[in-house]
Formats: sequence, structure tokens, C-alpha cells
Amino acid sequence: MGSLKQLKVYQKAFQVAMDIFELSKVFPQEEKYALTDQVRRASRAVCANLAEAYRKRQYPAHFVAKVSDADAENAEVQVWIDFAYACRYWDEPTKNRLTQASEEIGRMLNTLLRSPEKFTNQVSKN
Repeated sequence: MGSLKQLKVYQKAFQVAMDIFELSKVFPQEEKYALTDQVRRASRAVCANLAEAYRKRQYPAHFVAKVSDADAENAEVQVWIDFAYACRYWDEPTKNRLTQASEEIGRMLNTLLRSPEKFTNQVSKN
């Protein structure tokens, strides 16, 4: 399986989280504890949950639970993207780019969820 950072889904999620961090710097101060913190937290949680899943891959049920958590956080990211666009903090091309990337991450996560044995059975059980 390689290292966590070699996983394409991790790389993609990390890049989206970093893009969101940079793009959310334009949000007004009154959004600090609402939109800014929420979109940043959710986007970073996708990577954090993948890291936990990776470390728990010797336990298929735990692996699936953490990947499912990553998928839920990714869905939340899409909601916050919609809010940022609706509040006119981000333009339509930015919204579309981030949404498309998030949807791709969702498809990748669903691949992990549909076939966990491909990712969990490679771990030696010493």
C-alpha cells in the first residue's frame, strides 16, 4: 500500500485543504468562527481521518469507519464551499474548481469503502 502520503486521495485532499486555507484568507473577520474555521477544519479533517484509517488498516472495520468519517467531512466541505460562494466570498470558477476536486475525492474515498480488502489485507499481522 505504500505510505499514507503516497495515496492519491490523500494528496488530493491535502491540496484542497491547502487551497481552501489560502482562499479563505479573504473572508471577513466576522466569519472567523463560523465559515473560516469550519471550512478549514472540515477540509483538514479529510486528511486526518485518512491518516487514522491508514494506521488502522489491519482492522478492516476500523479502516472503513475512518474512511467513512473522511467521506462525511468531505461532504461537509462541499456545503461550506457553497456557503462561501453564496456569500460572494468566492467566485463561480473557484467554487466549481473546489467542488469538482471534492467530488473526485469523494469518488476515491468510495472506492476505498467499496473494496476495503484491497487496502487492509496487505498488512502483516505479527
